[in-house]
Amino acid sequence: MEGRRVPSMVFKTRVRDESVGGPNPFRWQDVRSEEIFHGRRVVVFSLPGAFTPTCSNRQCPAFDQLCPEFRRFGIDDVYCFSVNDAFVMHRWGRQLGLQHVRLIPDGTGQFTRRMGMLVDKEHLGFGYRSWRYAMVVRDGVVEKWFEEPGINDEGADEDPYGETDPERVLDYLRHEKAASHGD
Repeated sequence: MEGRRVPSMVFKTRVRDESVGGPNPFRWQDVRSEEIFHGRRVVVFSLPGAFTPTCSNRQCPAFDQLCPEFRRFGIDDVYCFSVNDAFVMHRWGRQLGLQHVRLIPDGTGQFTRRMGMLVDKEHLGFGYRSWRYAMVVRDGVVEKWFEEPGINDEGADEDPYGETDPERVLDYLRHEKAASHGD
């Protein structure tokens, strides 16, 4: 995966717009992958789904908490991708109280599919979801790839989490910075 360009996609998001009025003042806004990746260095992590236990209790909050540390290592933003729609992602982000991580809905799963990480979890009642992965992306090219072992469609309800922990991503950034400075 390292050295590979991320797919060019359009993500359907919802943004707050007071001019809409009413109890739900949000409008649709397309976000192109180029806006996320072009000329920037970002961390992306993808997970099986909003409101799921490991994603909600550990992974997403940990990345959010460590965002200031990522920025110290030259990361512009941290994004969470999930095969969920914009409404679910918005509500999940509000429930988690996220301050830094930006949630990107991959509602159709096309970004995830083109990354080679779309798995079928129908046996769990989920349908198609993302396998858990993380990556550092520089100007649209995968610089470093992290993936949980055992990618599968039919596996039990195992949900491995360790390789994509934000501390592993930070370890890479620390070592990469030290190596570039000759430390």
